[in-house]
Amino acid sequence: MSATAAHTATPPSGTGFRVYRSALPEVCPRDPARMALAADADGRCEIFTWNAATGTARQVTDSPDGTLHCALDADARVWWFAEDRGGRGLWYFQDFEGGPRLRGLTGLRPGLPYGLAVSDAGTVAIGLGDGHGMTVHLGTPGGPARPVRTVDGHALLTGISPSGGLLALSGAAGSDRAVTLLTCSGAVLDQLSGQGGRLWALGFAPTPSATELLLVQEHNDRYRLASWRPGAGLRPQDWCRFDTEITARWYPGGRRVLIRQDRHGRSTLTAADLDRRTLTPVPCPPGTLLDAVPHPGDDVHYLWTDTATPPRMRSTAGTRLPSLPALPAPVPGRHRDLWTPGPDGPVHSLLSAPDHAPGRPAPLVFLVHGGPADHDRDAYDPQVHSLVASGFAVARVNYRGSTGYGPRWRAAYGEGVGITQVADLVAVRADLLRRGLAREGAIGLWGTSWGGYLVLLALGTRPDLWQAGVAVKPVADCAAAHRTGTPALRALDERLFGGTPDAVPARYARSSPLHYAADVRAPLLVIAATRDAKCPPGQVRSYLAALRQAGVAHESLWLDTGHDGYTGAHHMTALRRAMGFLDRHLRRDPRPTEPPVPRRTGSPGAPARPASPGM
Repeated sequence: MSATAAHTATPPSGTGFRVYRSALPEVCPRDPARMALAADADGRCEIFTWNAATGTARQVTDSPDGTLHCALDADARVWWFAEDRGGRGLWYFQDFEGGPRLRGLTGLRPGLPYGLAVSDAGTVAIGLGDGHGMTVHLGTPGGPARPVRTVDGHALLTGISPSGGLLALSGAAGSDRAVTLLTCSGAVLDQLSGQGGRLWALGFAPTPSATELLLVQEHNDRYRLASWRPGAGLRPQDWCRFDTEITARWYPGGRRVLIRQDRHGRSTLTAADLDRRTLTPVPCPPGTLLDAVPHPGDDVHYLWTDTATPPRMRSTAGTRLPSLPALPAPVPGRHRDLWTPGPDGPVHSLLSAPDHAPGRPAPLVFLVHGGPADHDRDAYDPQVHSLVASGFAVARVNYRGSTGYGPRWRAAYGEGVGITQVADLVAVRADLLRRGLAREGAIGLWGTSWGGYLVLLALGTRPDLWQAGVAVKPVADCAAAHRTGTPALRALDERLFGGTPDAVPARYARSSPLHYAADVRAPLLVIAATRDAKCPPGQVRSYLAALRQAGVAHESLWLDTGHDGYTGAHHMTALRRAMGFLDRHLRRDPRPTEPPVPRRTGSPGAPARPASPGM
């Protein structure tokens, strides 16, 4: 059992706008009717229980800044991570029906959440980070913590065996310690390298009769399942290969797994029998599956969406799941795909345009996804909704480096980090102009995190192509972000750039927006967070200072949050400011406006109130 996240939130402003990150509820292995999830609580994300047998919910947490991470163990204990605005905190738990709220393990100092796992035997393992590394602690729920092992750099606790005898840790997928197997005394039983093909651990089989860890391995431009057993080591499943990214989960019984594949912005499900070596498609509607989990009785819970439909929780066995809110009217816009020729293959984009476009193309916004190990999907996005309802067209580009197009595409950085991705944005821009789907003088950019980084880099390296840019919580100085960011992001930087800033300073400088700050010409809005550990505030301030020194006109907004905010008010503040900014600079007839935002109606008995996916 591992921690998962769902996020719903509503600002107390009375706007009717809602934000959330959809995820399936955690399900109790011994009583599948008992579930836990995060949902809206008066403008904050908080943890709720959900009883599928009775259709009733109970609020568990109540924090001023919201609560996101939750889990549910086999004994129906609800777990949550109580954190401050800087992301540091501790795990707590409570019985499903209520009662005292207890610390997961006692004697711990607050840290960053790097994993939670609870065995069938009742052993709890907690990974806590300090910004430099991670320590795994063991104990019984509510008992004293016993430190087992400390790992420097990037590491995550990814599972505990049902008996509680083994732990799985994940490092960087391409490193020599991609996966480490530990005994509960902290001794290394095995260490799996990802240098011959990146490797990801997905969790131990839930059956206690045999200890087996499920993995995905990148091999020969494909992704294949693999398994690990004590004494037998790593065993690739060569018969179970896919051309784009996959993830998988064990079925409750037998050696069967449910595989979810992301391919070209959409998803499929497949059941794999590891003993019979068979693959069986699992029917699901066209679009995107944000998550899919098998449960007892061959029940599969999945979270489905497409660009025109907000996420919906579904059960193949008809289990009553918490109802996500519905929109009272159809999502606006016309949606289509576009493929643009490129040096490493065609670049895939998802286009959305207003229903009743004027005689000339509408102003266009490139909504640039983050990651970079992520992709834009045929999935509902409230930013697309708000932009299209405001009369903008939207292009979502799965540039080189995105997931969903295979290992070669994910590793294609031939023109340099960031520079390669900007080249794809520029190519799609030119393609849209050739097709008459965009017009010169009315094209802007909007991105968050890595997407915000690409916005700044595009504005600085190709300044004459854009009329406005919005960068939210961006990387603005690559070297400074590396030095002050998280271990996971430092590991990512070193893989992408081929070393640290001290080892390859020219590569970091060439790809850094700071290097091009004086060349920015388009109006720019930077929205940053004072407690951001992933895109630290210091490097954003340095970039803003460089803009000021060069006399570049710009606006800035600071939010008192971390990289991920759990309150609707912060999301709404950023959305309003960005929408107003783009409206002023991409229209020839600027007008002050409140952004049209999706309003929703809830469903009786659901803990989630009316909501829209967040930034």
